[in-house]
Amino acid sequence: MRIGVVTFPGSLDDRDAQRAVRFADAEPVALWHGDHDLAGVDAIVLPGGFSYGDYLRAGAIASVSPIMAEVIDAANRGTPVLGICNGFQMLTEAHLLPGGLIRNERGTFVRRDQTLRVENADTAWTNDFSAGDEIVIPLKNGEGGFIASDDDLDRLEGEGRVAFRYVGVNPNGSLRDIAGVTNERGNVVGLMPHPEHAIEPGFGPDTDAAMRSGVDGLRFFTSALRALQAV
Repeated sequence: MRIGVVTFPGSLDDRDAQRAVRFADAEPVALWHGDHDLAGVDAIVLPGGFSYGDYLRAGAIASVSPIMAEVIDAANRGTPVLGICNGFQMLTEAHLLPGGLIRNERGTFVRRDQTLRVENADTAWTNDFSAGDEIVIPLKNGEGGFIASDDDLDRLEGEGRVAFRYVGVNPNGSLRDIAGVTNERGNVVGLMPHPEHAIEPGFGPDTDAAMRSGVDGLRFFTSALRALQAV
């Protein structure tokens, strides 16, 4: 399976996302924001960073870059798309996911190993989990506060489209502790924490077993492979 990772001006975690794809035994394909060619990939990752310097709004300019027209078409056809941090911001700006992301509640950049609860294990990027699993994923953002109207929040809750929720600490003031959401079809998922930074023992979050031993992030990418193989 071939999973494309899009690089934008200001992307920081594109190489990490490519590495995570490789660890999941898939082939990473580097895609460029200025192209109109997805190179026939089976799934797409929009990585974290500060695309276009976060000018205007985080993810706003990237959401209308040339390749995003292809990403939107692919998502609407059912291709799995994962937006991580800045990529999540792009997905909301492109209206592939509801809501939006605003400046953290306390106005400061947050970096921490964050506990999440898996709320929906039926998406293309979460099927290797079970609903209710608590996982630890690194978080690093300055504009990670998820917002939406009360009606949209109620709809997300009622339709089971909250994919992840913060546990213990709400690090950025996200409404209803929402850390990630999915679209109706379940092929598009966005979240603020960074699963690509929790794929290899010795380099992930601390766990009760050992320092830097957390690898919960790898299951995001193996989930995509399972979803693709099931088609």
